[in-house]
Amino acid sequence: MDKILTMTIENLGARVVSVWKGLRPATRGLVERALASAQTQTDAKTATHRGSAASYDARAEWELSRLLSALDERATEAGAVVALSVEQLRDLRRMAETCAIVLHQEARSAEVFAQLLGRALWMHDYARVDLIADSLPTRLPPSEICELARHPDAAVRAIAHEALLQTPTSVLVDLLNDPIDGEIAREALERQAGEYGSEEARWVISALDRVETSEDDM
Repeated sequence: MDKILTMTIENLGARVVSVWKGLRPATRGLVERALASAQTQTDAKTATHRGSAASYDARAEWELSRLLSALDERATEAGAVVALSVEQLRDLRRMAETCAIVLHQEARSAEVFAQLLGRALWMHDYARVDLIADSLPTRLPPSEICELARHPDAAVRAIAHEALLQTPTSVLVDLLNDPIDGEIAREALERQAGEYGSEEARWVISALDRVETSEDDM
């Protein structure tokens, strides 16, 4: 498998080869095992559960993110369709999809989830968008979801805001004093109170309004 894979990668362009060679053996093994098992979309749907049980490796996440970027750039590169054979294009797309599935299993950062969401949106793969969006509340801490809610892409921001609505009210309250995340947390609380009828969120918003009114009167 390793020899065949090496030959395949060498045909996919200099940047892909460079990134692949820079991977640690442990990270490379993640991709090799996924390719060997011929993961399907059904496998991808269980990625959240398998990934949540595995130990987190931040460097593997970063390396996989770089590899996915290199593969996607090669796939959309001007002239790639001419330069690569039908078989090479198929291998490129298969490897990119496999890398995206493995990365979803490993990801714990707003930056990488933004990459995965942006990729799925660009491909109009809305089933994948839903899969990634559904995993946000269990895979990212609230502060990372808030970071995602500040993303330049409006669609990514909207997905993050929806994920925050599923965050326990008490957790959002803990973010209110954060100078960066406080405003986003309050917006989520207001939506919990208004759209979901949460009495706890309504009480928090009411208390905040009373404090602010008192401060204005001083």
